[in-house]
Amino acid sequence: MELNVDILIVGSGVAGLYCALNLDKKLNVLLISKGELSENNTYLAQGGIATARNVEDIPFYIEDTLKAGQYENDRKAVECLAEESIDNINKLVELQVPFDSNGDELSYTKEGAHCNNRIVHVKDKTGQYLWESLMNHVKKLDNVKLMEYTCLVDLIVKGNTCYGGILRKGDEQINLYAKSVVLATGGIGGIFRDSTNQRILTGDSLAFAFKYHIEVMNLEYIQFHPTGLYDNNYYGKRFLISEAVRGEGGKLLNQKGERFVDELLPRDVVTKAIREEISKSNIPYVFLDISFLPREFIIGRFPMIYEKCAQIGIDITKDPMLVIPSQHYHMGGIKVDIDSKTSMKQLYAVGETSCTGIHGKNRLASNSLLEGLVFSKRCAQSINQNYKDIELVTIPITVDKIDIRYFQHENKQLLKKEIQRRSPDLHDELFDNR
Repeated sequence: MELNVDILIVGSGVAGLYCALNLDKKLNVLLISKGELSENNTYLAQGGIATARNVEDIPFYIEDTLKAGQYENDRKAVECLAEESIDNINKLVELQVPFDSNGDELSYTKEGAHCNNRIVHVKDKTGQYLWESLMNHVKKLDNVKLMEYTCLVDLIVKGNTCYGGILRKGDEQINLYAKSVVLATGGIGGIFRDSTNQRILTGDSLAFAFKYHIEVMNLEYIQFHPTGLYDNNYYGKRFLISEAVRGEGGKLLNQKGERFVDELLPRDVVTKAIREEISKSNIPYVFLDISFLPREFIIGRFPMIYEKCAQIGIDITKDPMLVIPSQHYHMGGIKVDIDSKTSMKQLYAVGETSCTGIHGKNRLASNSLLEGLVFSKRCAQSINQNYKDIELVTIPITVDKIDIRYFQHENKQLLKKEIQRRSPDLHDELFDNR
């Protein structure tokens, strides 16, 4: 089967949806999701979205981001992120994202390595409410078609130009031609044994980058979140205990009930301290305690965390949580400029699958959703400016049906091998070797 569209967007998280919302309404857009439309990391995000509080806060926000990234960030991209943050948050308010507020003003909380309270949030379900608001607006667009359970298994490429993608939906293969393709396929958590990510996120876009010699960047920079919920009955996707818990005063304690680290240091520092404490104690977790806060505040501020912990027998209003570092975020990815252009013509990458350079060696808390917003909007603006000059080209496809399971297995092994080559300290036991 062959189809023609103007724009193909691969991924239904914040970056894919926000890109679709900002595209010219004259464009015929197909947005596909590998699983259910809600099966993405955006939907799982708890803590919130970082933003400059005002113009005066921009330089401080830039410095916090650079410091967390150990100054290996792309400064131009960081400045773009901070300077465009306020407008994008205001746009979300217009789109009726129900951010927590104090009267007429948004409620801002603090997270690790921020010098200021600058995180907007919706309780501890920010990602879910953000995704639902964006999806509701995308579904109203006459020019955007949505397809679930549709996997991009290859790009259609000639020379160094992308002309579309080969899709698999069930037993059907669709050769889809487009003027531009936007990769918004998310992170790589699905290749790890222990991750807070959705299991279907296996770095598919990176497989295409390796195959077609598309530039990549910082693949070895992988963030482990300090506080995944420890649960003996777990395998695969670990429940995240949001950074906002520590931002609201949560304390990390060892088995003696002693604090052993400043909880609001950057994530890589806190993760290292927890691992050292686990190694010393021979107990596979540490404790995170907020039980000293008022019960009503805890349940109102963290309803999802309260409910999840209750399911495994922990009342967080009375007892500490058991936490362990878990793979969380990939700072590396397909190299893009500030308009989300890759090194291949007519191919864009947005969100976690891209590498804008804003995160450097370590991502500052709550910068991920904002990155997806800022740079997917810039991607859409670039497409809007250029699509009239691009001719839709169809190229004969001779490939037989691609086996999705084989594609996924080979992709995971290739990505694991490449990451281990760049980071030898990431041993086999960290990866999903099933």
